[in-house]
Amino acid sequence: MDKINIRDLSPGEIEAFIAHLGKEKYRARQLMKWLYHFNASSFGEMTTLSRELRGHLEETASLDGPEIAKIRTAADGTKKVLFRLRDGLHIESVLIPGRNHWTACLSSQAGCAMGCRFCFTRSLGFQRQLTPGEITGQLTALKFRTPEGPNVKNVVLMGMGEPLANYEHTVTAVRIMTDDAGMGWSNRKVTISTCGLAPQIRRLGRDDICVNLAISLNAPDNERRDYLMPVNRRYPIETLLAACRDYPMPGRRMLTFEYILMAGVNDSPADAEKVARLLKNLHCKLNLIVFNEFPGAEFRASSPEAVAAFQQVLLRHHYTSIIRASRGSDILAACGQLTGNAA
Repeated sequence: MDKINIRDLSPGEIEAFIAHLGKEKYRARQLMKWLYHFNASSFGEMTTLSRELRGHLEETASLDGPEIAKIRTAADGTKKVLFRLRDGLHIESVLIPGRNHWTACLSSQAGCAMGCRFCFTRSLGFQRQLTPGEITGQLTALKFRTPEGPNVKNVVLMGMGEPLANYEHTVTAVRIMTDDAGMGWSNRKVTISTCGLAPQIRRLGRDDICVNLAISLNAPDNERRDYLMPVNRRYPIETLLAACRDYPMPGRRMLTFEYILMAGVNDSPADAEKVARLLKNLHCKLNLIVFNEFPGAEFRASSPEAVAAFQQVLLRHHYTSIIRASRGSDILAACGQLTGNAA
């Protein structure tokens, strides 16, 4: 019989598993702290658990997670981390430097099925879903096995794959990240990025996850978004924005719309005017991202002048609009450049 991977279980599922072994539920919290606070790699290390319980766990469960295979460093200090999975597939995470902290960008799938034309991950196709333990395992490894780990303060699910197409595993991973006995992250410091799966956005709002939500918009109309992002043919802009309007953002938090600027495609002042009208009355901000070129890309980056003009239109309409600096493009670690290439 296959062993249960404890890292794939939500806090509630770990409690149920421990109860099934005939032990008190609080033992589950002790186990989780060994995993996520002390980075235990074996049940034998968990000395606050009885020898009997540790023996049961060794017989019935495992602690499998992704392994760091390679780390590359960009000129700007960005770190691209290649992970090897148990079945031999590879995924990538990125450590992004900030002024006083680091941000961890995690993958949710091996490959991606969304087919966005501006994304290099598209070249892989879809390989498989990552398990909850493979998602959180990236963060655990970054935290405990890199010098930057203790200074990671933000987590974004913006790496390889579409998180909401791996809904159950993504939500379980987020629950582990934000549980006090798990990783203990504030939900204000966790962001899920989506290409626009409207039903899953609504479901996420109902499931009381309360993490930040970033939506990849990238076009001011359905015709261009259909071309750039095939998901728009299923969930056009009107359907997407209706789901966004209903997404619960507590307090003063705002939705984030990501907009990748491609020269001559979607970067004119007229396009910015259309975006401003589209997002009217939505409590949101915009991140403007200059297209990150990659081998074989059919697009080119917008000029600094075009980016500035686009931003000025949005500012005139009183939107918070930030030009997000690309990080790690020289090692293909920037937005839209990840492929999990082990070479």
